[in-house]
Amino acid sequence: MRTPSDQPEHVYPDHWEADVVLRDGGTARIRPITTDDAERLVSFYEQVSDESKYYRFFAPYPRLSAKDVHRFTHHDYVDRVGLAATVGGEFIATVRYDRINAQGMPASAPADEAEVAFLVQDAHQGRGVASALLEHIAAVARERGIRRFAAEVLPANNKMIKVFTDAGYTQKRSFEDGAVRLHLDLEPTNRSLAVQRAREQRAEARSVQRLLAPGSVAVIGAGRTPGGVGRTVLRNLLDAGYTGRTYAVNRALPDATTSLDGVPAFRSVADIGEPVDLAVVAVPAERVPEVVADCGEHDVQGLVVLSAGYAEQGAEGRARQRELVRQARSYGMRIIGPNAFGIINTAPGVRLNASLAPHPPVPGRTGLFTQSGAIGIALLSGLHRRGAGLSSFVSAGNRADVSGNDILQYWYDDPDTDVVLLYLESIGNPRKFTRLARRTAAVKPVVVVKGARHSGSAPPGHAVPVTRIPHTTVSALLRQAGVIRVDTVTELVDAGLLLAGQPLPAGPRVAILGNSESLGLLTYDACLTEGLRPRRPRDLTTAATPHDFRTALAEALRDDACDAVVVTAIPWVGENGVTEPGDGEDLAEALRAATAEAPAKPVLVVHVEMGALADALAAATSTAPPTPGAAPEAPRPESPSSAPAPAADGAGAPGPGAPEGGYRIPAYPAAERAVRALAEAVRYGQWRRQIADPGRVPEYEGIDETGAAAQIERALARGADERGVTLAPGDARELLGRYGVAVRPTLPAPTPDEAVRAAAGLGYPVALKTTAPHLRHRPDLGGVRLDLAGEEQLRTAYAELTETLGKPEELQPVVQAMVPRGVDTVVRAAIDPGVGAVLSFGLAGAPSELLGDTAHRLVPATDRDVAEQIRSIRTAPLLFGWRGSAPVDTAALEELLLRVSRLVDDHPEIVAVGLEPVVVAPRGLSVLGATVRLAPAPAWTDLGPRRLPSY
Repeated sequence: MRTPSDQPEHVYPDHWEADVVLRDGGTARIRPITTDDAERLVSFYEQVSDESKYYRFFAPYPRLSAKDVHRFTHHDYVDRVGLAATVGGEFIATVRYDRINAQGMPASAPADEAEVAFLVQDAHQGRGVASALLEHIAAVARERGIRRFAAEVLPANNKMIKVFTDAGYTQKRSFEDGAVRLHLDLEPTNRSLAVQRAREQRAEARSVQRLLAPGSVAVIGAGRTPGGVGRTVLRNLLDAGYTGRTYAVNRALPDATTSLDGVPAFRSVADIGEPVDLAVVAVPAERVPEVVADCGEHDVQGLVVLSAGYAEQGAEGRARQRELVRQARSYGMRIIGPNAFGIINTAPGVRLNASLAPHPPVPGRTGLFTQSGAIGIALLSGLHRRGAGLSSFVSAGNRADVSGNDILQYWYDDPDTDVVLLYLESIGNPRKFTRLARRTAAVKPVVVVKGARHSGSAPPGHAVPVTRIPHTTVSALLRQAGVIRVDTVTELVDAGLLLAGQPLPAGPRVAILGNSESLGLLTYDACLTEGLRPRRPRDLTTAATPHDFRTALAEALRDDACDAVVVTAIPWVGENGVTEPGDGEDLAEALRAATAEAPAKPVLVVHVEMGALADALAAATSTAPPTPGAAPEAPRPESPSSAPAPAADGAGAPGPGAPEGGYRIPAYPAAERAVRALAEAVRYGQWRRQIADPGRVPEYEGIDETGAAAQIERALARGADERGVTLAPGDARELLGRYGVAVRPTLPAPTPDEAVRAAAGLGYPVALKTTAPHLRHRPDLGGVRLDLAGEEQLRTAYAELTETLGKPEELQPVVQAMVPRGVDTVVRAAIDPGVGAVLSFGLAGAPSELLGDTAHRLVPATDRDVAEQIRSIRTAPLLFGWRGSAPVDTAALEELLLRVSRLVDDHPEIVAVGLEPVVVAPRGLSVLGATVRLAPAPAWTDLGPRRLPSY
């Protein structure tokens, strides 16, 4: 939308437009009000009750005058701003602010206070519309230099008072002239951010819940004859025993046809005449818009679009996909797809199979999300074959709207899901994904495999930011968020089976037992490779019976020096050389019995050519709901669970427990696969225990945040390049100094005499360096001379450099005072479009760069983060007294990292900081070189108001 020819003072701010999810899971569009909205405003006002009008204007106000309409639709988008929430193109709520001075009169900048007022249509009150509008109008106000809101509310208007008081902003309340006077400080607080994110989680989870647990489903495009996508989905819905109402819709149905497969059939959604919660769309792409309009006009809550022909087919398809999302959201609907495989919910009260999967999984405690239909089919098949059940399954296709982030919001507090499995080919909002994954991983495991890791581009149909950092760095950052990162879909299933069926290990100590010494040794080696601490394998010999296995396993589980047990098994061979029948079933029963009578620790089975054992264990892992009235199982400590918060020691609440028929012991056909899954569980358990004390972001004195912001604003205003500007060395030193980062001065030395004068000002001894790009940070090329004690040595060094490496104008020599000797390190921070702000640390020099020996942490980093960061690089021993050298001041190094993290976090305009070298001495450190690059901050960040991804 654009403003008409009657332009206001400022151009229409497109970036204020946003789609938001409301409390009930529906969507609305928030946008600035323009002069084109006069009729919409009048129509909206006519639908507001007299009571709501009275609360807004403090007096009876039955209709808006022409003057009112003009005032409420004409804004300059600076001192006077109005926003509207719309559904179906019509207003459902408005908010407005007017800048005022200290006397409460209309004003312009530098006045930094504004009066704010809301009006919400009665039919939409209680949906969280006003709370969403407050977030957005507050962000707009901050952008325009307004720091406080003032509002007058009648005491009886409890709903609006609650909107303000629950927002989490610092506020003051007073009672004046019969009204409640509220003053809100718009600076975000920890509480306001927590409130915003809690509302975001509830709303987005509810929007997914409406899709996965609908009361009624219409399959649009169900063919008149068996076969075809629509008719297949209809058949699958019926076969799964869906508990809600089902309808078939096909505009080509003859008038005489009233049912398909025993389901009521109609030519359109309008003809159904009853509420429809979910529509599964299986019609050609060119017909989808009319279907969406039919659904939207009859209050369908959500769509699963199976139709192909969208962004996966090029530019025309991308345009069609954007229009699909725009149209659906305009009606308040959310979309799974297009090009989706479908959704499944195995909950007994739902039993929804709105997918193309002919055999839905058995009920279980694992949630599965995929972006690929083909991978979804493979994963469903693999999980089913190994006896694993699912709570829900979503295959999102092009994920034009509903994404993995939304599904994480739903699974976070879903009581039916204990383990989350994700196959991702792209991450649309990486910063949000990392945040949500970390929160979810604190209460239940999140296992991720990512496709398209090395192609450098997202799959067709996925509009995502492309990261500039290596895949290994992305993996490391996800692991810091608690994500279990695996490389293949096989590993995804392997880890999911273990986490869904076994408690988390308390540590890395592994007992190995079995009837094959060789298989035990392979398992032992695999444990060492994965960083575990295996005990010597216990060989039960090939003559071992199931009873021998049971006894040995029970002993291992009771051993306090053991955290997990791997059982290895090969077939028994009788005296006649034939495998004895029934051995697999007997062994499975023996292993289940041992785990039932011993302390709860993870148990895994590695088998070779024992299909009967694997089948028996898979059958025992049926995750059907327990029999009603059955006694609950005793708690199993540190089991992955859907508890709302982690326990103090990192252990979860009791997991799903032993299913009917036995404990869920996962079986693997190779030692390496079993041990890899166990190692992931060990690392995840350790992370869960660590987050009980996540660390803190220290508050350092002497930080000049305001001065830094002003300096950044001036620098960007002077910069001619819209892509950003690199600060001059002096400006970079000044900016860093505002955050307590002292950079040693570096003086240019274009001639020997200038070098001598510079040294005299700094004081001897000094260093002479070249700063030419091809020599910078390359001491191996001889471009640095150290410990020059006087003028003679300095002139000699200058002559040597210029004779050996080139002319002064090519070398760009500088002089710097010597600093205490220590270990040369590098500290960097950068904004990556794929993952957000990243803090990096490593030792200086070519070897570290060649080996990729750099540690990364997400910003803002805590004191615990940076302490682990400097210790995680392979060359860290050099910092702690390797081979008799003096340990360096790691406390000073940690403080430097925290200050740089704080600087980048406070000012999103800082897109890159490089400190090189940072010489860390036994006492203190010295920053010898610094670069800072600035660029205009994005209009909204993950810390901004709630909004769905744009289309």
